[in-house]
Amino acid sequence: MKEEIKSKMVEKEINGTIEDPRLKAITSSIRVVPDFPKPGIMFNDITTLLLQPKVFKDVIDMFVERYKGMRIDAVAGIEARGFIFGPPVALEIEAKFIPLRKPKKLPGEVISEKYVLEYGKDCLEMHVGALEAHERVLIIDDFVATGGTMSAAIRLIERAGGEVVECACLLGLPKFKVRTSPLFQKISLASICFFMYMLPLSLGIA
Repeated sequence: MKEEIKSKMVEKEINGTIEDPRLKAITSSIRVVPDFPKPGIMFNDITTLLLQPKVFKDVIDMFVERYKGMRIDAVAGIEARGFIFGPPVALEIEAKFIPLRKPKKLPGEVISEKYVLEYGKDCLEMHVGALEAHERVLIIDDFVATGGTMSAAIRLIERAGGEVVECACLLGLPKFKVRTSPLFQKISLASICFFMYMLPLSLGIA
C-alpha cells in the first residue's frame, strides 16, 4: 500500500494555495489507522496532533490568520471535533461560538436539520435564537469527506437567518472532489491540508 500525503491551504473559491512551513509538522502529526472503524477505512486520527501543543497552536493560528479580517460574527462548530477547533478560533477573532449538536443534546428550543450518511441518517441541532438575521458565520469541523454533515450545517445556519461566509476544516476534500461537489459550488471550503490514500481498488479519504 502506498501513502501519499499532500498539504494545501485552499484559497477563496478553491483556486489557490499557500505554502507554509507549518504544514509539514501538521500533516506528519496526524496518525493514519488502517481498517478503523471498519475494514477498508483509512482513519485519520487527529488525537496525535492534539498531543503536540505547538502543532495544535499552529493549526489554530492558521485559521485565525485567515479569518481575522473577514468580519465573522459567529463560529459554528460541528459536534464533536468541531468543538476542539471552533472555540479557540472564535475567541481569537472575537466572534461568538455556536455548537451544532447531535439530537437531544441541547436543552430548550432547537431547530434541526436531518442528513443522509453513507450508512444511515443523522441530524444536527442548534438553539433557536443563537443567530441574529444576516450574521456572518464560519462553519468549522475537523474533516470533510463526503460533505453531508457540512451541507446540513449550512442549511441549518441559513434557515436561522445567518450568512455562511465559508466552511473550514483541518483535513478537507482533495481538489478534484471539491470541484465536483455541489455543496462547494456556492460556498467555498478552506482546508489546511488534505490526505489522499492510494488504496488497491479506490482513491479516497476517510
